[in-house]
Amino acid sequence: MKSNIGKSISRYRKLKNITQEELAVQLDITFQAVSKWETGQSYPDITLLPQLAAILEVSIDKLMGYAYQEPKRTIYEDEYKQDDYYWGLAPSKLCYKILALFPPVKPLKLLDLGCGEGKDAVFFARNGYQVTAFDIADAGIEKTKRLADKIGVPVHVFKADILDFRLDTTYDILYSNGVLHYIRPELRQDIFINYQQHTSPGGIHVLSVFVTKPFIPPAPEHEPNAYKWISGELFSLYSDWLTRECDEIIFDCHSSGIPHKHAMNVLIAEKPAPQHAIHTR
Repeated sequence: MKSNIGKSISRYRKLKNITQEELAVQLDITFQAVSKWETGQSYPDITLLPQLAAILEVSIDKLMGYAYQEPKRTIYEDEYKQDDYYWGLAPSKLCYKILALFPPVKPLKLLDLGCGEGKDAVFFARNGYQVTAFDIADAGIEKTKRLADKIGVPVHVFKADILDFRLDTTYDILYSNGVLHYIRPELRQDIFINYQQHTSPGGIHVLSVFVTKPFIPPAPEHEPNAYKWISGELFSLYSDWLTRECDEIIFDCHSSGIPHKHAMNVLIAEKPAPQHAIHTR
């Protein structure tokens, strides 16, 4: 997997409102060097990484696109350490929609964005998809691996932060259920452009995201790293794709032991095949 450090430097530099020239001055290098990092033409010297991370106020791991030594980013890390599966083992209803719309009659590469304890990722692998999955919770990753081993199916699972991880491999299917609220609003366009660029023509995205509604009280779980989405926001990021399904649902939830409701937008969108030019005499 190629390093995404250049894109990370660009992203965090812009979030800090620092120009390439200003960053170069602080590092005592040329702004051309910074430009080459951000365009992937070269990489920063390893001795510069601590100073670079300090200026951008992120860890070196985050600059590299991973979060191996990050403090807990999800409230479910401790829940996943329990022997039982917090979300159970039954696959999401969205999984069956993928199976119906895009059955693996040929090899299909699927990426599960934020796989949790791996129940959906393992379901896809059992049904013949070539599955890659990631999550930020160590306990969730370990349970995904154990579940895949128990069922006897291959799942390539690794740790990454959805805020930092960018695709450099093309997939046929991108799937995410109830994870996208961890993406900060100012990063969404950049992240989804990356996702769409690394999707095969004719491939699909099957995504859900929690949305806020004035008539639904906040969920009892306090998630300090969750960010609000509004109704239709997810759909607007796919205006040039073929919409297979877009829906807004309200459902009951008991995940915290306290009955409550959620509103969720659900999208199934297909990437259009490129249009071939028609030549006339």
